[in-house]
Amino acid sequence: MASYGPDIKLAATTPRGASAVGYLVDGVDDVSPDRERFADASGFEGKVGQTLVIPSEDGPIEVLVGLAPEGDSITDDEVRRAAAAFARSVNRQANVALVLGADAAPAHVTAAVEGAGLASYRYTAQKGKGTTAKVATSRITVVAKGKGVAAAFALGERMVASVSLTRDLVNEPGGSLLPVEFVKKARAGVKGLPTLKVTVWDQARIAKEKLGGIQFVNQGSTHPPRLLMISYTPPKKVKGSKEVALVGKGITFDSGGLSLKTGTGMMTMKVDMAGGAAVVGAMTMLDAMDCPNPVTAYVPLTDNMPSGDAGRPGDVFTARNGKTVEVLNTDAEGRLVLADALALAAEKKPAVIVDIATLTGSVTGALGVKFTGLMGSDADVVNLVLDAGEASGENLWHLPLPAEYRKDLDSDIADLRNIGKGPYGGALVAGLFLKEFVADVPWAHLDLGLAALADGDDGVFVKGATGAGARTLARFAAAF
Repeated sequence: MASYGPDIKLAATTPRGASAVGYLVDGVDDVSPDRERFADASGFEGKVGQTLVIPSEDGPIEVLVGLAPEGDSITDDEVRRAAAAFARSVNRQANVALVLGADAAPAHVTAAVEGAGLASYRYTAQKGKGTTAKVATSRITVVAKGKGVAAAFALGERMVASVSLTRDLVNEPGGSLLPVEFVKKARAGVKGLPTLKVTVWDQARIAKEKLGGIQFVNQGSTHPPRLLMISYTPPKKVKGSKEVALVGKGITFDSGGLSLKTGTGMMTMKVDMAGGAAVVGAMTMLDAMDCPNPVTAYVPLTDNMPSGDAGRPGDVFTARNGKTVEVLNTDAEGRLVLADALALAAEKKPAVIVDIATLTGSVTGALGVKFTGLMGSDADVVNLVLDAGEASGENLWHLPLPAEYRKDLDSDIADLRNIGKGPYGGALVAGLFLKEFVADVPWAHLDLGLAALADGDDGVFVKGATGAGARTLARFAAAF
């Protein structure tokens, strides 16, 4: 088991033996009179995620958890953040309960499970024997009853498990999460989900299928590449359903190749497969979301290493769709493997393609570490992805794909070059490069940048891999 997380249960009443009980409150006026004075004296205002621990000598600790300033409507994300704050405030207690009450909105139940479960995640695979994560909570009970609550709770549970799978993949060191191992862990993650089917192309099949970008990047590695494909078939055929394709970058470690990164620049490069991990996590949620659309995922997997026969700056390769690419920077490799996967997806003529990748540092320079850049060829698709991100509490920002920058990809000797001709707008030029490989299929591109990694606990995120994008992709695929 690569990660730690408490058991999360659903109950209609607060269980006996709970050592701490949390209550969601909508402002101080929502606090019982005997607690209001204590809350006022403690400066508790009921703001989203604010907590107040009230000790007890003869019963469970009470925790007041703020939802919103008085009078504001309560959103799913506010419940999600409040539940995360509660889980952190009681992480030394073994058995805790969070009370949502009677007639709880089903969406709020799902959000509460998401928040509490994701905030409690810890990656423990590399811990030595005898060491444990600095948490004690073994069980969180969500107390709620009402119509649709059980199904909403089950959805929240599935989402926590799926994002934990995504985080586990991203957190694992690049030296052990090689392409073959990534495939093994993805297979284990989809086990027991009969709506999913896994197909894997090995090195020989990748060469036979003319996936030149994957081959070029893999040239410097001693470990063979893989193309992982996962297909989801809805249990029942739904009239009007449409084929969705999801593509995720799977660079299991990025040294930069011969365009070598600095030592500092490599420190976080085990996360360069976060897009592929997010796609795998998203696929494992579709059944629980009753997704009506058939969905196919494509994850090209290789590491990017320097060697005596690594791809050289100035080399040219031919991508799956026949376009030739002059590689002038081997550290701009993610777009090369995505080019093949996008072209392969486009050949199947789906109704939409969405790709996700830790593609550029440029997007983080523009948006910071808490936002994912979003670009696309179709306004309706972009808006649906934005909606899915908002529903998931994940920050997306729509960026342009300016036609004026397309000429920066013109090569003197090939159809395209893999980088622009100047130091600016790198994320946008990378998006324009990918657009060359989706034919006329409506398409959106998510550039995670450093949103794939958190440097500390914040909301549902814990230090390390965020799992960003997995819930957004799943919600998009189910709603499209």
